[in-house]
Amino acid sequence: MNRRPTILTALAVTTALTMTACGGEDTDVSGKGSDKPADSTSASAKPTPTASVSSGRPTMTFPSDAKNVFEYEKTGDAAKDAALRDSTLSVNSVDEAIFKGATDTEALGFYNVDRALSGAIDFVRRYIKANDTWVGETRYFDYEVKLSGDKKAYVTYCSDESKSFLKNRKTGKVDNTPTTADSYVLYHTALTRNADGVWQTTDVASDRGSEKCRP
Repeated sequence: MNRRPTILTALAVTTALTMTACGGEDTDVSGKGSDKPADSTSASAKPTPTASVSSGRPTMTFPSDAKNVFEYEKTGDAAKDAALRDSTLSVNSVDEAIFKGATDTEALGFYNVDRALSGAIDFVRRYIKANDTWVGETRYFDYEVKLSGDKKAYVTYCSDESKSFLKNRKTGKVDNTPTTADSYVLYHTALTRNADGVWQTTDVASDRGSEKCRP
């Protein structure tokens, strides 16, 4: 099983073309050259708020041996920056569901809808069925965000899974797989801003082993 949700439903071809035309098949959550991550989520033994918590947003918690790191620079555009932020929280919500071994977590349905939500639920269920979770650190980088009107956004980014590994819940055994081209993934995501101002991920497509994301 791949570490990340590469089984999420693919974006429509027209969406992929739209993102390509906008100038980025996938750049990075925060863009190369940033002095420091604009956002990061680390595991903690006690509940800790996710990045940029606002009223009414669910709190997510990670175990102490797992962490997602998001690297991106703010664009200065309020809508784009909000879409970037909520894109990272969508990723966190899927992982939190994996850690909890449940698909009915508040955050999963808060940050994901439509095909992205159904795909995430299927993905988490595969982890649950295999009695797996994960440990280590996953890095997200080379973000690019494009807006389509005031309620739709497309975010592309890369992930580096070379330092994150599957862990069996029952035995505690960690699968220390070697780093290969498949440790790097290119993601295309579509988001829609709801009435409450939350940018919810509606669809996800991924390309594992993408040359664009490899060092």
